[in-house]
Amino acid sequence: MNQHTQKPHEILESPDFKQLVKKRWSVSLILTFTMLVVYFGFLLVVAFNKQVLATRIGEYTTLAIPIGLGIILFAWILTGIYVFWANNHYDTAVENLKKKIK
Repeated sequence: MNQHTQKPHEILESPDFKQLVKKRWSVSLILTFTMLVVYFGFLLVVAFNKQVLATRIGEYTTLAIPIGLGIILFAWILTGIYVFWANNHYDTAVENLKKKIK
């Protein structure tokens, strides 16, 4: 066994692992709360000022349709941000921790 290898429980107790877990939680919570703010903001507008969403922006379309589609698109963008972060930062950090175990 190499001197630089660590046992799994040592990895779990290491500051690098704890920092990685903390960072993952931070990113997840920020993205989750961002989505919740947008979604509940839409629901509050529906609940308290639905006339804004009933505004016609065309012959057949109201403002609610593009806003609803925008919320769906926003969720996809947040998912893409998380995937980009995970692929470029999180996975690299996990691989570095795995190398310490081997």
